[in-house]
Amino acid sequence: MANPDSGQYCSKCGQPLPAGGAARTAPGPVPVPGSSFPTPPPVAGDPPTSGKAIASLVCGIFTFFLPASIAAIILGHMSLSEIRKSAGRIGGQGIAITGLVLGYLGVVIIPFILIVAAVAIPNLLRARMAANEASAVGSLRTIDVAAVQYASGYENGYPSSFQVFGYGETIVGNCNHAGLIDRRLAGGQHSGYIFTYTPQFPNDAAGPVVSPKAAAKGCTSGGASGYTVTADPLQPGTSGVRSFFTDQTGVIRFSSNGESATADSPPLQ
Repeated sequence: MANPDSGQYCSKCGQPLPAGGAARTAPGPVPVPGSSFPTPPPVAGDPPTSGKAIASLVCGIFTFFLPASIAAIILGHMSLSEIRKSAGRIGGQGIAITGLVLGYLGVVIIPFILIVAAVAIPNLLRARMAANEASAVGSLRTIDVAAVQYASGYENGYPSSFQVFGYGETIVGNCNHAGLIDRRLAGGQHSGYIFTYTPQFPNDAAGPVVSPKAAAKGCTSGGASGYTVTADPLQPGTSGVRSFFTDQTGVIRFSSNGESATADSPPLQ
């Protein structure tokens, strides 16, 4: 016999019933017609994020590239419109707004950066060329001093090549490799300039005979009675503008007309 809904005691055993009447069986899930399994209750979750919003954010991250900034703005507006029309079925509004902000920042900042670059890059290029030209003049002075040191130290005239100025592979400081200039300059290229050393011999001879004094100091080939050195920009207009010239007189001359300087060029003040 079932207990009545308003009963306070069990009709069989006499024990008190739970407050609020007889115990009721909790309703279970309602089975789907034609199926033996109950239908689970719907589960609430976040709506999927708009793909256009994600794309807008990615483009906004690369906002310093002008096409990426424009793409971020277009995709951001498209995604916001898509999200509003979806009535909550699509999410990602915050991502789309972030992409839009980054895109607009890029559009505003990039022209300013381009203006600064247009002003700064030519100045940097001119400063670099001025530094290269100053270095070339300094290198020519080094060569002039080294040539005089060689002639007075070995009594063999001036060096017959750049290799005589520089260092040998194993022995340093002899008549054939005096070690008076560094390897880069002895190689004929330094600080954006190409250096060409031309020895001069009496009567256009291939080279003088080694004197007994020079032979006693280890000289195996004769020196020159004079020399010329030219310094030309490796990349004219980029690594330097002026060309330079010097010889055994020690006077440095220059040319700014795009041609190599010669002994007839004006002296450097």
